[in-house]
Amino acid sequence: MLEIDRFFNTLIKEKGSDLHLEEGQKPKMRVHGKLVEIGNEALTREKMISLLSPIPPKEDWRAFVTRGDLDFTYAFEHEARFRANYFRHFYGLGAVFRLIPSKIRSIEELDLPPRIKDFAKWRTGIVLVTGPTGSGKSTTLAAIIDYINTNYSQKIITIEEPVEFAHPNKKSIISHREVGKDTATFASGLRTAIKSDTNIILVGEMRDRETMELALTASEMGILVFATLHTNSAAKTIDRIIDTFPPNRKNQIRTILSNSLKAIIAQQLLPSVDKTRRYAAYEILIRNQALANIIQTGETVRLTSEIQTNRGQGMILMDDSLMELVKAGKVTKEDAFLKAIEKTKFI
Repeated sequence: MLEIDRFFNTLIKEKGSDLHLEEGQKPKMRVHGKLVEIGNEALTREKMISLLSPIPPKEDWRAFVTRGDLDFTYAFEHEARFRANYFRHFYGLGAVFRLIPSKIRSIEELDLPPRIKDFAKWRTGIVLVTGPTGSGKSTTLAAIIDYINTNYSQKIITIEEPVEFAHPNKKSIISHREVGKDTATFASGLRTAIKSDTNIILVGEMRDRETMELALTASEMGILVFATLHTNSAAKTIDRIIDTFPPNRKNQIRTILSNSLKAIIAQQLLPSVDKTRRYAAYEILIRNQALANIIQTGETVRLTSEIQTNRGQGMILMDDSLMELVKAGKVTKEDAFLKAIEKTKFI
């Protein structure tokens, strides 16, 4: 048993999501969105080394000592897996361990909008799941991939850093590729995946222009692409992609995106009123005839009214989703205000 295991046991027992260890600070864990101390003493350099060094392979630890950052997954006995991030900061060493649930939760268990099941029927295009770090993007994508895996015979490739949810093969064939081990970058992984007779590609994160362009290219070639971005609304997601490219290419990218974009799910997590769990708020945009024109003309300000008009088709604005949670007594108006886009609605 490793020295750090007692922290993992506490995190699992208290139903926390993240373990934070930083030199000069007391250990902390995040429970239902709130950071809670779980130790009485600040961590020294010696303690950090004794906690962190035994977990990754020796060559990875040596690489961290040289480079100053490291991402990997760690299997904690048979109880859980963690996504680990080691880093250096001003006062020394640090690490964050995010708990990856051992069981992939279904669309129903996550209480995701039922319309999301229709995404599994699509055979081409790009679907974006967006939100800040820790908003549950990976969990939502895992539920969608699991639904496809359970109900359809498809070839699915995931490209992640690191691989989080390990899907067993059901009706589909799933190949997991980890950036840094199985492929050098997201872009190189995408290039290979496009040539691999695949039906679906999941891109863990679209970080740069090259990855975005390859994801769009894959969707044009008849592949269904799922990917994530760190944006909090449909309009900002579209603008973020377009703005990544230089002026002389924006019109070309608008055309490709207008033809390829199938849906955007923007999500955020809020603590419940009694602080015992968290609820998700969503903004959902689904392709319709007007969307292509909005993207082509760059008039993303029109998306708000377009989503409102098509509420019956499964679309919803983030602020409307937040208000539903408030009215249902699930979250406080104060917490909704912090996440809202048009904050005056929550004053």
